[in-house]
Amino acid sequence: MKRKQSKKYLALQKLRIISQLAFFVLFFILFMKTHYGGADYLTITVERYFHFDPLLALTTTIGARLFFAAFWLSLITLTFTLIFGRAVCGWICPFGAIHQFFSFIFKKTRWLKPKRDDRLSLAPKYIILIIILVASIFAVNLAGYLDPLSFLYRSFAVYITPLLNMAFSQSASLAYGLGLESFGQTLGQTLGNLALNSFFQNALVIGLLFFAVIALNAWKERFWCRYLCPAGALLGLFSRFNLFKLSIDPEKCTNCHLCSIQCQTNARPYPADEWRSSECIYCETCAAICPTAAITFPLRWKPEKIQGVNLSRRKILLTSLTTLLVAPIFKITPHRQRAYPALIRPPGAQPEEKFLNKCIKCGECLKVCPTNGLQPALTEAGPEGIWTPVLVPRIGYCEYYCSLCSQVCPTGAIRELTIEEKTTVKIGTAFVDKNRCLPYAQGRQCLVCEEHCPVSPKAIQTITVETLTPGGQVTTNLAPFVNANDCIGCGICENKCVVADKPAIRVSSIGEQRTKKTGFIL
Repeated sequence: MKRKQSKKYLALQKLRIISQLAFFVLFFILFMKTHYGGADYLTITVERYFHFDPLLALTTTIGARLFFAAFWLSLITLTFTLIFGRAVCGWICPFGAIHQFFSFIFKKTRWLKPKRDDRLSLAPKYIILIIILVASIFAVNLAGYLDPLSFLYRSFAVYITPLLNMAFSQSASLAYGLGLESFGQTLGQTLGNLALNSFFQNALVIGLLFFAVIALNAWKERFWCRYLCPAGALLGLFSRFNLFKLSIDPEKCTNCHLCSIQCQTNARPYPADEWRSSECIYCETCAAICPTAAITFPLRWKPEKIQGVNLSRRKILLTSLTTLLVAPIFKITPHRQRAYPALIRPPGAQPEEKFLNKCIKCGECLKVCPTNGLQPALTEAGPEGIWTPVLVPRIGYCEYYCSLCSQVCPTGAIRELTIEEKTTVKIGTAFVDKNRCLPYAQGRQCLVCEEHCPVSPKAIQTITVETLTPGGQVTTNLAPFVNANDCIGCGICENKCVVADKPAIRVSSIGEQRTKKTGFIL
C-alpha cells in the first residue's frame, strides 16, 4: 500500500487545523482587545474580519444603495474562492473552526455517529441566502442574524463576555475567601484590564441560540456549515469555478466509502462523478484517511454543476415571491410613524432608516461600550431593529469623552466621530419627573443629577422651589431643571439618580439631532 500521497494530504490536514486554530485565536484576541484600554482611539479591533465577508458586503450595498469602501476586501475572499473553492470555510472561518471542534468532541464521545450517506437536503442555506438577498432589495437587512461572523461576535459579546466577567469575579471572591489575597488581586486586575461588560438584555435568548447551534453538531457534523450558513452558500456558488477538482483513481479505490462517511460537509467524494464541489471545504480529510491514497485534488479548470441541492426554478421563484410579500412586514411598525422614547441610538448613528439598512447586529459597539450602556434592542426599534444597539441609561450612560462605538462599526451604520465631534452630538433629551424627584415631591434636598451632568455649561441647572412635605411643612430647596437646548441625552443623570426603582429624571430620544422626525413638536 502506497502511503506517500496520503502522508502529503495528512500533512495538509494538520496544516489546515493549525490554520483554523491560528485564525480563531487571532479573532478571539482581537475580540478581547476591542475595549476601552485607557486611550481615546482604538488601534487594534476585530472590525477587519467583517470587511472580508462577501455576504455582508453584498447585502449592505444593496440595502443601503451605497458601497462602503472598506468592503473591497471581500473581493479578496471571492477571488480566493474562485481559485481554491470554499477553502475559507475550512481553513479560515473562526465560526467554522468552533463547529469542527465540537463535531470532533461529539465524535470522540460517540454522540455523533457519521453515516455513509446523508439524505437531508442541502438546500436550506441556499433558500436562506435567497431570502436575505431579496429582503435587502426592500432595504431589510437580515444578513446579520445568520451571517457567521455577526452571529459569532454577537454571541461572544452578549453572552460569553458576561460569563467570563462572572467567572473572574466569583474566582476572585473565592480566592479572597480562602485567604489567597495575591491571587485574588491578580484576578481582579485581570478583570479590570479586560474591561468585560456585566449585563445584557436578551443575553439568555442569544446565548441559547448559540448553544443550540453548537449542539446540532451532535446530530450532523458541522450542521451550521451544511444547512444554515448563507455566507457558505454564497461562496459555494463561486466555488464551482475553482481550479482544484477531486479525482479518484479507480485502480486504487477499494469502494470502502470511508471518505464519504468522514466527509465533514457531506460533499460526497465517492463516487467522484457525484462529488459536490460547492459543498467541499477542502479539509483534506477524505484524501488523508484514504487507505490506498486513491483520492487527489489535481489542477483542472472546469466549472462544476452544483449537485445535491434541490433548487428548482419553481422553488426559487416561490421563495423569492414569499420574501417579497413578507419583507415589507418588517417595516410596518408604529415606530416609523412617531418617535419612540426608548429608542436612543449611539452618537454618530445614521438616520433610523439608513441605520437599519446598514446595521448587521454584530454587537461590536455593545462590546466596546465602557459603561455597558449599549444594549441589544428587543421591541424598542420594531421587528426590523431586533438586536440593534440602543442606549439603556438605567444600565449605563454614554461616556462624554468616548467615541469607541463609532470607531468599531464595520458597516458605517455608526459614522466615525472624533472626541470633539462626539461631545456635541445630541442623542436625546432628559426630563424631570416632578412627581418622583425628591426636591419637588418630598421637599428633600438632592442635586445628584446636576452634579454629574458633564456638559459645559451644565444642561441641568437649579431653581428654588417651595414644597409641601409629607409631614405638612413647607420647605424651600434647590431643585433641578433641564435646559433642553444644551442637553445631549447622555443618560448619566438617569443612571445616577438616587430614586431606587424608576428614576426621577429620564432620557428620551426626543430632540436627537440625527433626524427631524424626533423633534419636540410633530
